[in-house]
Amino acid sequence: MAKTVKRIEKEFLLKNLYVDQIPVIYLEDQTQYQLSTVEKPTKGQMFFKSDRPIKGLKVNKKINLMFDHRGQVITFSAKVTSIKGEQIIVGEPEILHKNLDRTFSRVSSPSGLHVKFSFLKDRYSLTYPKIGEYENVLEHGEFLKTLNPQDLNGLIGQMESWIKAYATGYKVVIFKDVKPVSVEERVLAKTGKAFFLPTTLGRLPQKDPYPKKRLITEEIYKIYLESLGVSKFALEEAYTSFIADKNKEGVMSDLWVPILFHEYVIGYIHIWIGKDAHMPLLDYAIVDTLFQFGKVLAYSLRLNKYFEDGKLENEPFEGNIIDISASGLLFAYPISNLSSALMTDIELKVSLITERRTIITKAKVVRRYKDKIRGYFGCIFMDMEPENMRYLFEYIYGKPFTDEDATFLFGQV
Repeated sequence: MAKTVKRIEKEFLLKNLYVDQIPVIYLEDQTQYQLSTVEKPTKGQMFFKSDRPIKGLKVNKKINLMFDHRGQVITFSAKVTSIKGEQIIVGEPEILHKNLDRTFSRVSSPSGLHVKFSFLKDRYSLTYPKIGEYENVLEHGEFLKTLNPQDLNGLIGQMESWIKAYATGYKVVIFKDVKPVSVEERVLAKTGKAFFLPTTLGRLPQKDPYPKKRLITEEIYKIYLESLGVSKFALEEAYTSFIADKNKEGVMSDLWVPILFHEYVIGYIHIWIGKDAHMPLLDYAIVDTLFQFGKVLAYSLRLNKYFEDGKLENEPFEGNIIDISASGLLFAYPISNLSSALMTDIELKVSLITERRTIITKAKVVRRYKDKIRGYFGCIFMDMEPENMRYLFEYIYGKPFTDEDATFLFGQV
């Protein structure tokens, strides 16, 4: 991840640009320009002199620059405020980044490059509760080898046999003909996370130990209560009363795990341990296994054509390329149903079309944000052939690929 430079270090680096006469590199439309700092930064401005005229440079254009400070590449963006021959004045950047990832530096998209996208996997429009994250139902690892996802009834029978060894009761609910009603159902459907109460004599987890967050923590649950209109002063009482009521109903340990399919919560698996049961409380290993069962259930439903009526046509689309590197790109697309489907971890087929060659590769959306009009999607290329990587590098940077470039030209998509 790129690391933002703190204020004092930023001032030190900008001063050293002038004192040490460190060259600044600007890459634009397959051409590399070298800028020298001709005056000390002053009053929010920086003064550069280019080694040659820069084609297409205009006042108010935002440009991406980089320099090497003692072996550490620093990148920043700045807006051009004035151009006088080869002298360029830009506004002082608000942020500098120290790029720690060994990928390549991003530049504006060359004018002759055209890019087309399509979804790599099937896409659906369903009536189930929808969340803002994407779940790949094909990733099961070793777990799938012990199950037959094509046999839905057999799969549920195997799951039931496993659950009986660890819990006194269970049920599986699909939100096809029923809507979320109970508090647990509604918060699970809203968040796509599991409701895990290890003991009704305790509380919900304070922290979520999973890298990709899976659990409804105490904080998340209280935020949900507030969204229902519970005042801050009554939150703790409502929270503790909810857990105490479970205990009074004879539940000692409780777990509700969502069944996720793409961006939808299609249902859940609920298991519990009653007060009179002589078995250990539910633990994180059981949470892990139920999530795996949920994945295989979703996969099995897909194999059995359960979602077929909601499958969408996979038409190619074009995005507005903001910038590109040899490791990925950033593109924009108008806010729409399609842009809402471009979630983190979605994989795309990408066609990079140039006059000499068309590169077809895969890309994964790794970050996204939006303004009032467009969504913006940062993607990394995946499994690109080495000869295509070399060609793309030479095409967008306008120079041969060298070992020196590999260590210098890196940044964030």
